[in-house]
Amino acid sequence: MTLLNLLASRSSRMKASEIRELLKLLDQPDIISFAGGIPDPSLFPAEAIGEAYQAVLGGAEAGAALQYQVSEGYLPLRKWLAGYMGTLGVACDEGNIFITSGSQQALDYLGKLFLSPGDTALVTWPTYLGALQAFNAYEPRYDRLNIAGGNMTPEAYRAAAAANGGKVKFAYLVPDFANPTGNTLDAAQRAAVLDLAGELDIAVIEDAAYRALRYDGEAVPPMLALDCARSGGIDKARTLYCGSFSKILSPGMRVGWVCAPRHVVEKLVLMKQASDLHSPSINQMVMHRVAETIFDGQVEKLIGAYRGRRDALLGALEADMPKGISWSRPDGGMFVWLTLPEGADATELLARSVKEARVAFVPGNAFHADGTGRNTLRMSFTLANDRAVNEGVPRLAKLLRG
Repeated sequence: MTLLNLLASRSSRMKASEIRELLKLLDQPDIISFAGGIPDPSLFPAEAIGEAYQAVLGGAEAGAALQYQVSEGYLPLRKWLAGYMGTLGVACDEGNIFITSGSQQALDYLGKLFLSPGDTALVTWPTYLGALQAFNAYEPRYDRLNIAGGNMTPEAYRAAAAANGGKVKFAYLVPDFANPTGNTLDAAQRAAVLDLAGELDIAVIEDAAYRALRYDGEAVPPMLALDCARSGGIDKARTLYCGSFSKILSPGMRVGWVCAPRHVVEKLVLMKQASDLHSPSINQMVMHRVAETIFDGQVEKLIGAYRGRRDALLGALEADMPKGISWSRPDGGMFVWLTLPEGADATELLARSVKEARVAFVPGNAFHADGTGRNTLRMSFTLANDRAVNEGVPRLAKLLRG
């Protein structure tokens, strides 16, 4: 007996994540992996988190920590986050903050909130694979968000969406140290996206998962801050900011947030009530304790570690890679994006690389909504120790030289 013939049409768009599958390679000790875009567990503030759990469970808060929570999220954490957003130039209060089970849940909820089957989502080419997976369940069409300009006018975007039987609903992007490219939008590029969104009257989903991890240069204001300045405040803005503690404090605790106009937060709360009621109370309470005491220091610790690993990877690529291969030079984040000569296939290269060189990375086509970009690949440097850089990059370069 099989139930497959009963599945909803959206299930056909649910695909296994190439990245999640590649993470299984990390269990093989002889594999040098640049694949997983994950933080270094040796840098987690485990002691501070452990002490916070003990304090919460050993005191007057224990009952609340183990009890149901309001769907909006733990109030002291939401207040702390409102203050944090204020330091980024976004004046808001706890009513503009919604706690999620990681920012991945935020992307799922926003896809559900905005997308009807056949609607269009504007995304960069390439874009974050997890966003495509989240949005795919709601059966959208994707169109290319051209940050550097192009021949797609607002009228052309509308016409293409209408021809597919829907409307353009939002633009999604990672403006700081993007996954997968590592690229960052400057202020003019952010303003151009907001201009386009205004002309199309659509939302902007700002995925800010890597924003705090800046190693060089001056920070660019979040798109939400720029939007608030031009629109007259957060409750008149069209930008929805998705933040996460996963890259700074702990991915396993699954605490993220959305900072958005109240009318959007109210809809997200209804989704949360119908989905999982609320994110785990104890994790929110512990995250609040840890964030308000060590967040800034933890950011500085990670910057000190990851900057050196980025520099080492870039130096090895410069020293070893053959001509005809180019790569991004990110000012922060976790990733370097390589472009191979036209006609190269990074998926085929990965199979050879794992078998012959014992080196893993992520093929770039996984990040393209239409499956193109087969001559590109992503390398993560957060777990790249000296052996990974000094042995892994030369092995990969040797394969590429043939």
